[in-house]
Order: sequence, then structure tokens, then C-alpha cells
Amino acid sequence: MSYFKKYENILSEAKNALINRNYYTSYPELPKFYGEDGDSKAKAYISSVMNGNFSELIQDAEIGFAGEEISPYLQLGLGVKYPQSTIASYINLAQHASDIWKKVSVDERAGILVESLERIKLRFFDIAYATMHTTGQSFMMSFQASGPHSNDRALEAISVAHTELTKHARETDWIKPMGKFELKIHKTWKPIPRGLSLVIGCSTFPIWNTLPGVYASLMTGNPVIIKPHPRAVLPIAIVVGEIQKLFKEVGIDSKLIQLACDTIEHPITKDLASNEAVKLIDYTGGSEFGNYIESLGKTSFTEKAGVNSIILDSVNDFKSVAQNIAFSASLYTGQMCTAPQNIFMPAEGIKTHDGIISFEEAAKQLCEAISGLVDNPKAGAATLGAVQSELTLNRVKNSSSYKGKVILDSKAIKNEEFPDARIATPVVIELDKLDEATYSQECFGPIVFIIKTESTADSIECAKKLAATKGAITCGAYSTDIAVMEVIADAMNSVFTPVSFNFTGAAFINSHAAFSDYHVTGGNAAGNASFTNTEFVSKRFVWVGNRYA
Repeated sequence: MSYFKKYENILSEAKNALINRNYYTSYPELPKFYGEDGDSKAKAYISSVMNGNFSELIQDAEIGFAGEEISPYLQLGLGVKYPQSTIASYINLAQHASDIWKKVSVDERAGILVESLERIKLRFFDIAYATMHTTGQSFMMSFQASGPHSNDRALEAISVAHTELTKHARETDWIKPMGKFELKIHKTWKPIPRGLSLVIGCSTFPIWNTLPGVYASLMTGNPVIIKPHPRAVLPIAIVVGEIQKLFKEVGIDSKLIQLACDTIEHPITKDLASNEAVKLIDYTGGSEFGNYIESLGKTSFTEKAGVNSIILDSVNDFKSVAQNIAFSASLYTGQMCTAPQNIFMPAEGIKTHDGIISFEEAAKQLCEAISGLVDNPKAGAATLGAVQSELTLNRVKNSSSYKGKVILDSKAIKNEEFPDARIATPVVIELDKLDEATYSQECFGPIVFIIKTESTADSIECAKKLAATKGAITCGAYSTDIAVMEVIADAMNSVFTPVSFNFTGAAFINSHAAFSDYHVTGGNAAGNASFTNTEFVSKRFVWVGNRYA
């Protein structure tokens, strides 16, 4: 039985979920679904690959081996080295590998790629610990984000691409009545892959942000070169190794997907991106380099920096709101692209069922909620994880240089399992809306600004302006007034920013669900692409038609 037949039901379910936008997963997010001994085996696996050459990739080391990953938990180098080749070799091998792949039917491509996800599923624990010790994510976030949630996004990309590639007839006998005779032309159409795809990974989410572009390009017939961040290679190396082994097994050239590693001192990203053979580029990272990628004039799919806001107008229970915001700001130490940075609040305070909470009191309760979370011995360290880079940590350490009043300072808390972990709790700074030069820039990491505005209308205008000029991936808003909610939605949607209203409990603005939520709209400066709309896949191939008289 072909892999397409094997997974036809999964593809059908995924497509239905995309249409209905309801909850769907083929990969449960809890570790218990993936083997009782998975955790212990994964810990042993990570120990076994440290301080050695990574051997799971089907790639030659023409130049040698290199690697410089450092665990934010151990603050020690992992010592894993990855094969390196020349850019010319990566490109030549990729182009040669695509000759067979682009001739594989759309159905069989889909089946093979879903099978690759099923094999990656067996490595979720390994990938989780690899993610944990390169990014600083907690174990549970590492498991979910780099495992089931990433597979969901990959399956989403496969499903969207399969729909786009199969929704039209591939051939027809075109007949035009011409009075006494008919004009008959046989017409055929085929999707032509655009060419070599480069996927540039980031240091904080090396799988979740990478797989959508990888699978969208592979599904549309393009070869892929992944250029991972030098400090977060191991998680995606495990994934690439599994895909390469499957390709070899089914008679597809394993070089259809390759990992091109570099170092901080000797980067190769620009050389790869600017090479004329590269036609597609997926990028996640800072805006400056993202703007460079877009300036190359190639077909690009970028997720860059944005400034995410929360608008506080009125609430039923401010305590539950404060706890929700505290978690969103603290999760993974604010190192998520969806983390809130700016909290806009009227100077007169916030309306509640029990009366108005003053600005000062609301700010105080937000700080108390953050402190209560991070100081909790059972929840604090697990929520915060560790800080991925020294740059982020130094940004927090130097937070006193920002304009405004620090009302909650950052501190290092204890992680009992990893006493050397690089940890910093959120710093909270009170600002006036006139301090725009400070809060209008993305301050990546655990930095929160509480900004005093003239009114809710003023808060909305500030958040809208920021999204329009600096970009935003998400926005949170709290109001008990339906009319105000409509004004907020209209304002933020007009600058292509989605709004999450009145989230409390287990709903957080950080999370975007595959098959339901579009991640980044592609409409503002935060990025030009969206996981996963039709454009995310349709721009990777071109329909070409032939006519036969």
C-alpha cells in the first residue's frame, strides 16, 4: 500500500479542520502518548551525542565538522559537531535531487511527507531535550513546541499544498462552438516548482518556525537547504536526519533536504540567500536581516520583529486578568514572538464590577502577579525556562537605562534541577505615552512596559500606530463593553493585527493553534507571510499550461 493510501484519512481530517478552523491534531501534546521509557532514553541519547560528530545526517563533511551550541541550563558547550560542505556543493546536490522529486505525484509526495512526520514523532523526546539545551525552553514547552505542535504545523502545510495542487483539472478537451464547426483543443496543466528553497532557522524556536517552510517547499516539489542558527542546530538536525533516511529508503535522493551549518564567526547565510540558484527563502529572526532578505527581490516568507500590545479598558475580575498577563509575559522568559511587551492603561484606571482600580493599583497588582508566579517553587522555573542568549540577558540587566520608572526589577531565581541555569524574571517599567521612543522598539526578552494613556481611545490609537509602523503579531484586549471591543477589533484589524479578547485561565495570547489560527498575518512590518494561508504554498510553484490542436 502506498503511503498516500496509508495516510489518506489523516489528510482528509486535516483538510476538514482547515475548512472549519476547529480544534484538530494528529499528534497529542502530552508526553505520555509517546512511550513510558521515552524520557529516560532521550536523556541517555543527549548524553551520547555530546562532544562528538553528529552521525545521523546523510551528508558529507567536505570542509569538516563545526558546532558551538551552549546549554542555557548548564552554561556548558554541548560539543556536538555537524558536517560542513561548500555552498556550491549544497546547491548542486539539491538541484540534482529535485529531478526525481518533482516528478513524484502530488499524492505520493503527501504520503511520503506524512510518513516522515510519523517517524519524527518517534523522536519527540530526543528533540525535546535537544531543544531544551539549545534554546532554554522548559522541558514541557520544548516537547510540545518542537514536537506535536511543529508536526501539526507541518501537516497543515502539507494539507494546504495538497489542496492547492489538486483542486483544478490537470487536463481537458476544450471545445468552443464556432457555428457550423467546433474548435477543439486539448489542454494540460502542471505545477512547476519555483526552485531551490532556503529556510533560515532562529535560535529560540528551531523546529516550530522552520518546519512550515520546509514542508510547504517539499510538498510543492522544491529541494530544501536549511541554514539553522549556529546556537540551535541539534533539534533540527535530528529532524533532517529522519527525513533523509526516509527519502533514501523510498528511492528519493536524500540530498533533497540538507542542513547547512555555519558558525557565528563565519556565517554563510548571506552567501546562500544571495546565490542566484536560491529562488525561495523562509526567514525567522530580527527585522534588520529580515529586511535584507526581502530586499533581495526573491520570493520570501518572513517573520520579523513586532511590538505586541495589551489594551486594558474594563474587566470583571482584575486578579484573573493580572495572572493571565503575568503568565504570558513570563512564559519562556518573554522570548516568544507573541509575548506582550506594552500594556496600555488609562491614567484614570480600569473599570471593574467593584469600581475603578487606579492606574497605580493595577500596575501594582500586575507586578504582584508576576512575582507570585516566578517565586512559586513549583511553577516559576518551569514557566521561565532559561535565557537563550547573553544579549537578551544583558538587555534585561541594563533595563535601568530605559526611560521610565522600574516598578519591578528582574532577578535570578533558583532552578533546583539546573543550579547553573541562566534565568531572569520579567522587569516591569512604568512609562508615559510620550515616552514612545522607549516602548516603540521591540525589547526582546522579559521586559514589560506599563504605559499611562489619556483614555482607552488613546490606548487604542497608540497600539494601532505601533502595529502600523513597527508591526505586531498579536494584541490582547480586555473590555466588558461590546462597543469598545468592536472599536478595538476594527482599529487593530485595519493594521492587520489579530486581537485576543478577555483571555483568562488557560487561554493565552502567546499560543497560536495549527489548523485554526493564522500565525502572523503578513500584512504589517512583523512579517510578509502567514502560517498557513494559501499564499504560503501557492507562491512556491507556478501553473504552466500546454495546448494541443
